[in-house]
Amino acid sequence: MTVSHPGGKDVSNLTAADLDEMSTDELARLATELDDVEVVHNQRRFPIPGTRAEKRAERAVATWFVLSALSGLAFLLAFLFWPYEYVAPFDEGYGTFILYTPIIGVTFGFAVLALGIGVVAYVRKFFPDEVSIQQRHDGPSDEVARRTILAQLQKAGSDTTIARRSVIKRSALAAAGVFGLGLTVAAVAPLVRNPWKERAQAPLWVTGWGSTDGETVYLRRDTGIVGEVSLIRPEDMASGAIETVFPFKESERGDEEALLHAQRASDAPVMLIRLDPGVQVTKRPGQEDFNYGDFYAYSKICTHLGCPASLYEQRTSRLLCPCHQSQFLLTEWARPIFGPATRALPQLPITVNEEGYFVARSDFIEPVGPAFWERSS
Repeated sequence: MTVSHPGGKDVSNLTAADLDEMSTDELARLATELDDVEVVHNQRRFPIPGTRAEKRAERAVATWFVLSALSGLAFLLAFLFWPYEYVAPFDEGYGTFILYTPIIGVTFGFAVLALGIGVVAYVRKFFPDEVSIQQRHDGPSDEVARRTILAQLQKAGSDTTIARRSVIKRSALAAAGVFGLGLTVAAVAPLVRNPWKERAQAPLWVTGWGSTDGETVYLRRDTGIVGEVSLIRPEDMASGAIETVFPFKESERGDEEALLHAQRASDAPVMLIRLDPGVQVTKRPGQEDFNYGDFYAYSKICTHLGCPASLYEQRTSRLLCPCHQSQFLLTEWARPIFGPATRALPQLPITVNEEGYFVARSDFIEPVGPAFWERSS
């Protein structure tokens, strides 16, 4: 096929100077010819600019962008300043706390929805009504094709009248800007806090099982009543039994806030397990004395993604995480034997004090949960 530019010259003989002399409309028309595009119909939505109908359409599109910007701003403010820390039912501030997730979800969702509706509305109301037919071609584009396609894009912008739609441009930029800022804050905010700033006492190293000033840390069961302290003795558990326990210090007695925190800390839950008598156990090197007789204590937090690994199969001494089916063999230092988990469950060193209660001898000697992704031991 031989294609000629609007002046009648064969495009194969066009030079950069020839292209410079051509107007944007001529270059755009040449682009359609080079691409084997036949424009069957092209009609602007508003042939006469400045009409009331055109202004109404412009305001309607801008309204959606403004609503998106306002919703994005509301999302940003809620994400940064709305109270998000847990509050128990019936406590002061509970009503505000339970609204955090719905408000974050609704404002973010509406910001996306309004932005999308605004874009679609602009296309429907201002893009020309055009029908074109194009033949498909393969291979790289030459200099003429590259120059003309840029002109075609410029002409498309001119045809859609976006250049003179200042209200739409400003509202769309506001919506996109606020929405982008919200996404940036949501992505960066979790990285702002440095979990290692406390060094040896950093939260990723230390749990509630660590003793402060030599104070004894007991193993406490959860009775459902925050202020009720129920400590555990060896005779309280039958062979093959398992129970979830939490750390308790006498200095916390009567302090419901401290007791609640000890129970709700993400690294606090521990499974106290009493194996059947005579079960052969292989202990982890360096942790041979972490158990007390048939009693073993392991973190309940799966080392894969932090789910509660607490489904106990007594016959096989296996512990199953229900989220992704990781299995840990308790008779071999709770090492993973199936599933995506690659680290053994950390073992808590325990003993029984002179009063006959289970206590922690020390904190865990390794990180709890999926804190260290590179570790596989």
